[in-house]
Parts: sequence; structure tokens; C-alpha cells
Amino acid sequence: MRVATETLDRFLSTVGEVILNSSQLRTAASVSAKRPADLAAGLDRMDRVVGELQRRALELRTTPLLRIVEPLPRMARELAHRAGKRVEVDVERAEVELDRSILDRLSDPLVHLIRNAVDHGIESPEQRVAAGKSAVGRISIDALRAKDSIRIEVRDDGAGIDLEAVRRRAVEGGLVYPELADDLPAEAVAAFVFHPGLSTAREVSEVSGRGVGMDAVRATIESLGGRVELASEPGRGTRVALFVPITAAVQRVLLVAAAGQIAAVPIARVERIVEVPLASIDRSGREAFALVDDEPVPLICLAERISAAPGAVPAPRGHATLVLTDVRGERVALHVERVAGQRQIYVKPVPELLAGVRALAGLTILGDGRPVFVLDLNQLA
Repeated sequence: MRVATETLDRFLSTVGEVILNSSQLRTAASVSAKRPADLAAGLDRMDRVVGELQRRALELRTTPLLRIVEPLPRMARELAHRAGKRVEVDVERAEVELDRSILDRLSDPLVHLIRNAVDHGIESPEQRVAAGKSAVGRISIDALRAKDSIRIEVRDDGAGIDLEAVRRRAVEGGLVYPELADDLPAEAVAAFVFHPGLSTAREVSEVSGRGVGMDAVRATIESLGGRVELASEPGRGTRVALFVPITAAVQRVLLVAAAGQIAAVPIARVERIVEVPLASIDRSGREAFALVDDEPVPLICLAERISAAPGAVPAPRGHATLVLTDVRGERVALHVERVAGQRQIYVKPVPELLAGVRALAGLTILGDGRPVFVLDLNQLA
């Protein structure tokens, strides 16, 4: 059955409004000193019906990942043939389903990853045989659902990332001081491939080497509220994992307060909430670290990031409330004034006037009518 995307969008938007109205009714009832039992029962039934309606709406809007993955094996073989290489692509568990709006934007990142694997990763048949490998390179695409997100992994058994070439280009591009470059661990060096304009290709080809690709992949995935993980082993290959939400419309969030404002953080990105003594927070210039589990963790003060005027950040007292989260694969502590609970919300687009504020990923309305912005943690760091 074919359904117009515009129809689904309107249907899902209506579901979102029903969710908001239900929340507002419950808030209004909770402030009444004499809340009738039948009102409470009616609201409970409404919640169940709305929940079922929401699930049905999301089912209509989801599409199997196979829709955009199916053309990739043929594309990889054609690219390899033009480059004088041989490659086979395995696709596993591509039946998992995602929101159409997310799926449509995943196509370009996956094409970038396949192109990079063929051009940079897979060696020529002669080089592979000399290295004790099969003459045919292998690329695998695998998907796995984990709670409210999907992990899409692209692996190849090629030469891996040339870390020394990346290190050298990073120094040439001024991304790291020469005296510090040699001491960087392999993971930190590999992360430079996400920097715009950095390429290790010796020459520009029709496949890649134009200094674009991995930075575009990360930008797209992060704009969807996801993240990218990369691992490479010289001579063994490279693995890139994309983590994206199943749906962008309905999310469970953690509400936090800072600088007199309430903001929302996707609950899928929260590890846990801790309180630490202020004495365990160390500041050096513009950077700050908190001692959590006897380990220093980079700290982001949410009040400082969202305050519009000097002096809006209150003086801290006693203990600090930290939300431990993940920002581009690194453990980070978000310093907030207090935690205001968890909610399932319907995410609306950011108003056009604020569309340029990259740290805002969406907007929702609380039961009392207050607007709350959903934060993009990747843009706060």
C-alpha cells in the first residue's frame, strides 16, 4: 500500500497534538484539590489510546533499511571494477525499519562509506595476495536495533587507515602542534579524518580524494541526533558504525534546568546522573573537568552555554548535579542546576528565526504550555 508522505506527516502531527493536549489536561487536573476519580480514569484510558495511535502512526511511517542498502553492492562492484579491484558486499539484517525522514538522509552517508572502503580501504588483487589475503576484498553492511536506536555498521577487510599519513596531514593543516602529534593515541589520530578538507588520497579520483566525505557523514548523522564511531587496524581493515534514532518525531527526554530555563536532553544519550562536590571540579582557563569514578571527565556548564547576559549563571553551592552523556564518542559531564524529570515528547521543528542556532535540535511544549528546546549535545561541546 502506498501512502503519500504528506498524509503521514499530517497524521503524525495530529498525534503529537493529542499527546500535548493529554499532558496539558493531566497538569490541569493535578493542580485541583478535588480531582474526580472518573477524570483520572478517563485520562488513563486516553493515554492508552493515544499510545496505541502513536505506535500505529510510527509503523506507517517506517521503512526497511533495505530500501537504500539494496543498490550498494552493485555500486561497490562497479567502482571496484573501474579501479582494477575486486570486491564483494555482504548485507545483513537490513530488514530493520526506520522513520522515512531519517532513512532518506542515510543514503548519502552510506554511499560515502562504500566509496571510501573501495577507494581507500580495499587493495588491488596483487597487493592482497601478497599480504596473504583473498584477491577479492569484502565489505559488509550490518544493522542492529538497540532500544530506541539503530546501529548501522560498515566494515571492510582492506589496508586500514594510514595513521601516519593522517597524522602528517593533520600537522600540515594546523590541526595539531608537531611536538604533540607523535604522542597522540591511534584513536585520536583516526578521528582527524572527520575534519573538513582532510584527505590522505595522493591524487583526486572520480571516486574520492576530494577532501570531502567523512566530515559530511558525521555532520549528517549528528543532525539526526546520532553519532559516528570509527575504528581501524592497519592491514586488517576499517569499521564505521552509525548510530541513529528509529524515529525523529517522538522521543523520551530528560528535562534539566539551567539559568532559569528548562531544556531537554535525549534520554538515549544519558548514561546516568551523579552529584559531586564542587571541590572535585577543576577549572583551567575555559576548560573544566569533574572527577567522576576517580577519573577526570570534561565538563560542560549548561548555564554558561545558554545564558544571554553576564551574571545570569548563579554561583554554585555545595554539590554539582552532573548528567553523564556521550559527545562524539567521548564521555562528558553536563553541569545542570537540577533535573526536572523524564517525559515522552513530540518534537516540533525549531522556528525559522532560530534555525541557525545549531545547538537546538527541536522544540516541544510541556503540559503547562511552556516551550522547551531539545538540545543537540554534539553542538554544545
